[in-house]
Amino acid sequence: MANPHRGEIEACLDGTSFRLCLTLSALAELEGAFNNDDMLALAGRFQNGRLSARDAQRIIGAGLRGAGHDIADDAVGRMQAEGGAAGFVDIVARLLSATFAGPAAPIIGAMAGEIVAGLAEGGDAKAVDTAGASREGRPQPTPFPGAT
Repeated sequence: MANPHRGEIEACLDGTSFRLCLTLSALAELEGAFNNDDMLALAGRFQNGRLSARDAQRIIGAGLRGAGHDIADDAVGRMQAEGGAAGFVDIVARLLSATFAGPAAPIIGAMAGEIVAGLAEGGDAKAVDTAGASREGRPQPTPFPGAT
């Protein structure tokens, strides 16, 4: 069972329930994968309103490994999530919200909502750009504190 106080979530992949957690090692792995120098730059990348399929694969893979599952990113890419691409976006959004709880959580939630809305409107499932996009009446994400 996931412990939200530790930044853990539960997700169903290929019909199996998994615990995911972005531990410090998992975050360091993502910094390297995304060529970011620090966690603030990593958080800024997630806040920018774009999420590629490869990003989701890396984030979910790091979360699985952070929770103790020995599952490579390539294996994550072959897994199925309820809801298809939107299901993967939901997993990523919940994992990032659990990891960056506090002031960043609403920002990441808004970002995920915009990505899912973009997919529902027929947007590109590989990368949906929501930074600066004006979608009638929907709140736009604001930058993380300290981000430029």
